[in-house]
Amino acid sequence: MNILTTILDIAASILRVLEAEGRLLRRAVMNVAWALAFMAVAAVLTLVAAGFFLAGIYQYLASLMPPWAASLVVSILALALALIFAMIAKRRTADPPGTPPVERNK
Repeated sequence: MNILTTILDIAASILRVLEAEGRLLRRAVMNVAWALAFMAVAAVLTLVAAGFFLAGIYQYLASLMPPWAASLVVSILALALALIFAMIAKRRTADPPGTPPVERNK
């Protein structure tokens, strides 16, 4: 019976450790979830701010030129910025030179 008691003690110890690790994991997951939520809010507010910035540029240019021309200038500016950011993102996610290609299963 001594072996059975030792095995049960070991099992109880393992369960206590798993319970403590589970609490730590839950806390870490909640921290990550809150960080992602705040990042999403920050992203939305950044897009709103960019929209108001472009609207301000449009209103300024519309006072200097016809509204259709101001709209065209602002839209070309927004498109140029989008292309620049897309190129930066593509460069940052590309494999470095000299990296062997990844073989895919067929």
